[in-house]
Parts: sequence; C-alpha cells; structure tokens
Amino acid sequence: MAVDAKRILLRYGAPISVLDKVSETDRVDFARTITRTTLAEREATLRELLVEHGYLVED
Repeated sequence: MAVDAKRILLRYGAPISVLDKVSETDRVDFARTITRTTLAEREATLRELLVEHGYLVED
C-alpha cells in the first residue's frame, strides 16, 4: 500500500526530495485524501497537505 501511496503522491506533484522525508503513515493518509478530491483539485490539495504538515515550505 505504501508503494501505491508514493506513486499517487508523485503523480500529483510531490517533489521526490520532499516525499523521501514524509513518513509512511502520512504518505498513506495523504494519498487517501487526494483520491477523495476532484482531479482538478488534487495537486493543490497535496501541496496544502505538505505545507500544513511541515514537509514543504511555501515560496
């Protein structure tokens, strides 16, 4: 399941360098959240989750 979660997050724009720092539990949780959003909102939602949990710093 963790491999599929990583694949989903990469598909919707998570940088590899950031994704390597994300815990396996968060990867699965983020992927579940992403799959419940509309296609048009997935990239923005993922970015918000990464920022919200401190994995990504907004520019």
